[in-house]
Amino acid sequence: MGLKVAIQMDPIAAVNIDADSTFRIAEEAQARGHELFYYTPDRLMYREGRILARGWPLHVRREQGNHFTLGDEVEVDLADWDVVWLRQDPPFDMGYITTTHLLERIHPATLVVNDPFWVRNSPEKLLVLNFPDLTPPTLVARDLATIRAFKAEHGDIILKPLYGNGGAGVFRLDPNDRNLSSLHELFMGINNEPLIAQKFLPAVAKGDKRIILVDGEPVGAINRVPAAGETRSNMHVGGRPEKVALSARDREICAAIGPVLREKGQIFVGIDVIGDWLTEINVTSPTGIQELERFDGVNIAAQIWEAIEAKRS
Repeated sequence: MGLKVAIQMDPIAAVNIDADSTFRIAEEAQARGHELFYYTPDRLMYREGRILARGWPLHVRREQGNHFTLGDEVEVDLADWDVVWLRQDPPFDMGYITTTHLLERIHPATLVVNDPFWVRNSPEKLLVLNFPDLTPPTLVARDLATIRAFKAEHGDIILKPLYGNGGAGVFRLDPNDRNLSSLHELFMGINNEPLIAQKFLPAVAKGDKRIILVDGEPVGAINRVPAAGETRSNMHVGGRPEKVALSARDREICAAIGPVLREKGQIFVGIDVIGDWLTEINVTSPTGIQELERFDGVNIAAQIWEAIEAKRS
């Protein structure tokens, strides 16, 4: 069954073909006989009742430095396509949010993955608030006195932007740290968004587990180990991926959140688990497919497409 698949993503020329999940998704789609069309978020538009995009027919190949070919630029009506992938990276700003509003106008007649309404209403660090029994002590606040009181209670905390990504702007403030006021001043000078603070989990030294769920079901995990002297385990900042199995606690967490993800149309999700605690639910542009496939020898991209094809049949 050949599908017409449009991919809204960051510029394809810059992707790492050995790590990028969007590239792997496109590669698998092409292998399954699906037609590919690529455009960047700035080329999405609403015009007189139609959701349009200017972009290019796309062919991908696993060749370093020669990983894609584009056809002639064309403007398409996305309502004529079977699937649209919402895959640009955050920041989760008003530009990102506007794309979800536009794509929501064609979904579900055109299947948008992940469902843009629930992507907009379930950003990474907020959806976890629905599961307080699974998460470490967490605070979302802007007021310095409130954050200071949370730090006084828990001693050792992680402080980060509420809508950041890739480990950017993540700080550990241990009991001896004196930088909270300065960091608060810095963040407040950037924007007027709240911050999120969580109790520091020492188990992060052994790794931050990225678990991939497809249509609410866990399909595997990788462990991301922080570099020496680093608190953050994100691979963007030097975290080392390693093979890991799902624990009983991991499966308990997935059993609790999986039905919610499935109900909200979140087909491809990556959750972060440190020790026994859920810290993030990544629905905007999750990563980890290629690392997991190399470690486990399982075609995760095929499982994602099987879930999509079942919804389009």
